[in-house]
Parts: sequence; structure tokens; C-alpha cells
Amino acid sequence: MTAKPKENITIKVETLKSISDVDLADLCNITEQAINAGGGFGWLTVPPRATLNKYWQGLIIVNNRVLVVGRLNSAIAGALQLELMPPNNEAQKNTINIASHFVAPWARGYGLAKKMIDHAEETAKENGATCIQLDIRETQQAAIQLFKSKGYLQWGENPSYALVNGKKIKGLYFYKNI
Repeated sequence: MTAKPKENITIKVETLKSISDVDLADLCNITEQAINAGGGFGWLTVPPRATLNKYWQGLIIVNNRVLVVGRLNSAIAGALQLELMPPNNEAQKNTINIASHFVAPWARGYGLAKKMIDHAEETAKENGATCIQLDIRETQQAAIQLFKSKGYLQWGENPSYALVNGKKIKGLYFYKNI
């Protein structure tokens, strides 16, 4: 899926099955930027680069994870992870989780996040899913609005979902039948 939005920027969304050195550097860079901007899918402080390298390299070899990336002019600018149910969970094999989703601050506003969600939904369907679910900190208002705009419905909340700077943050739970 490729588009040319404003400023002659080329957007491409794909599933990564392997990570080149350039892609690894892009993933680490945008992860650091997202963490510093307050949206690092759980990280509150930037870990050492070696930790980020191991994280992304390890993610690719996990059988039940799918890494979707969004590119602006060939550079990775966003990432989304899908978590498929393990084989022993036959009762929920129709459900896939979005385990994380973020776009680098410099790449926001081009529609990349929406295109990654669309790609994730198609990938979920290809893997036999009929439902996608996810959870988000209540402080991630832009992400909440994005998922609501894509038809995700909130079904619950956890008042003790996360602890940020000593303060409990509520978590919101969403799903979408696909």
C-alpha cells in the first residue's frame, strides 16, 4: 500500500520479516523519539541502544509476533506489532492483539498511523482473525481518538493500568470486529 500525500511524501506500509542494518537504526531512532515524546509503548525512559537493538532483532524471531512498519520516503517512521494467539489457545485463535503502535513525532500528520492500522487489520484477517483488541493509557489521547475513528469500541478500563512518575494511570481497552 503506497500513497503520495502532501509535500510529495511517499508512504509505504509493510510487514517486516527481517531487519536490515538501516531498518534497525530507523527503528531504534524512532523508538527513542517516541519515548521522549511520551509514547514509547511502555518505556518511560530511553534504554541503551544495545537494549533497543536486541528488542527489535528479537521481535522478528518470535513466532506469534508480526511487525508492521510505516515508511516515509523509505525511512521507517512508525511501527505496529500484532500479537497472534499461541497454538495452544484455540478458543481465542480468532483474536489478535495490537501490542504497540507508534509514529515518530516528525512523521505525524501524514496518515501513516491509519495506514498501519489498515494493514494490520488485513494481516489479522489473513491470519484468520475476526477480532482485534488493544489497550491504551488514558493519557494517549491522540491514539485513543485515532482508534475510535477507525471503529474500535471501548469495552473496559483498569484504574491501575500503569505507573508513571509515581502516579497511577488508567488503561482503556478496545476491540473491533473485522
